[in-house]
Amino acid sequence: MKPMYSKAQLRYSKAKVNFENRAKVMEKKIEDTRKTTEISQEVMEGLVMETGFHDAYNDLVLAENELIEWSHATIKHEKTYRDNRDAIDTMYENINNDPAVRAQVIELAMKIR
Repeated sequence: MKPMYSKAQLRYSKAKVNFENRAKVMEKKIEDTRKTTEISQEVMEGLVMETGFHDAYNDLVLAENELIEWSHATIKHEKTYRDNRDAIDTMYENINNDPAVRAQVIELAMKIR
C-alpha cells in the first residue's frame, strides 16, 4: 500500500523535484555559456532568472517552511513532545539559525505518517 502524505509533504516533494530539475538545467546552461562567454555576475544572474532557478528556489523555501510548521503542529499530539516540550519548541524557534538542524527537521518531517 502506498504511504499517505500530507499536503505539506506533497508540496515539499514537488518543490524539491522542481528545484533539482531547474538546478540541472542551470548547470547545463552554465556549461554551454562558459564555452563562449566569461561567466560574470551579470551573466550568472541572467542564467538564474532564465532557467527558473530563482523561482524554484523561492518555492522550495516556502514549501520547507510550510512543512516545518506542519510538522511542529503534528507532533504536539505525541507523548515525546509533551515530555520534551520546552526543548522541542526552542529547537523550532531557532530552526533558521542552524542549516543542519533545519535539514534534519525537514528529513524527519517527511517520515511522519
